[in-house]
Amino acid sequence: MMKVALVTGGARGIGKAIAEELAQDHKVLATYLSTEPPGDQENLSYVQADLRNPAAADSLVAEVLARFGRLDVIVNNAGLVAPSPVEAFDPDALHAIVDVNLLAPQALLAAALPHLTAGAAIVSISSVNAVLPPMGAAFYGASKAALNLWTQATAKELGPRAIRVNAVAPGAINIDESPRSDDLTQKFVDLTALGRIGRPQDIARAVRFLASEDASFITGEVLTVSGGYRL
Repeated sequence: MMKVALVTGGARGIGKAIAEELAQDHKVLATYLSTEPPGDQENLSYVQADLRNPAAADSLVAEVLARFGRLDVIVNNAGLVAPSPVEAFDPDALHAIVDVNLLAPQALLAAALPHLTAGAAIVSISSVNAVLPPMGAAFYGASKAALNLWTQATAKELGPRAIRVNAVAPGAINIDESPRSDDLTQKFVDLTALGRIGRPQDIARAVRFLASEDASFITGEVLTVSGGYRL
């Protein structure tokens, strides 16, 4: 029987690449917020969800189970990248970062856990900014650092149930919907050992590996996929 994956933020960029990669051998339900999804494809369908809403997690898990009867993989890709200048304090903006980047993965896990069985996998999208602090976006970096620790702690708790929890930390990735300028892209290339900017497919393949049986003895890890950024 084909496994089932839930991918958040799957209508564009990295999330779209992940959803399409997993759809090669999974039934995939991907969420979107405001970006119009590309349309249902074989093994891949979309549903709108606002992960800032605490009720979204229960609704999403119920939707997956209603459509496919099972859930094997959760990919926490949806994320909010927003500035958080040290000179300002905007509690609503900061709460939004935490709600999407940290609380949503926990809410989805709590909603899904009664339905996850041995061999299930959770993969979250972190960032190199969890360990390389971003200028002007300290709260974003902090949320991803917290996500890394959540990944490790949750892996420890779920290990006895044979449920694996890992993360992928991308470096600089250009996405078709909002590519960087040529000058900025070159700056990232100059800081990257492999001499190129990352592509969404680079992250998608890493996620697929961590979600697969090929990674059955890997849990609690944060896999950096950056081409050697800032080595």
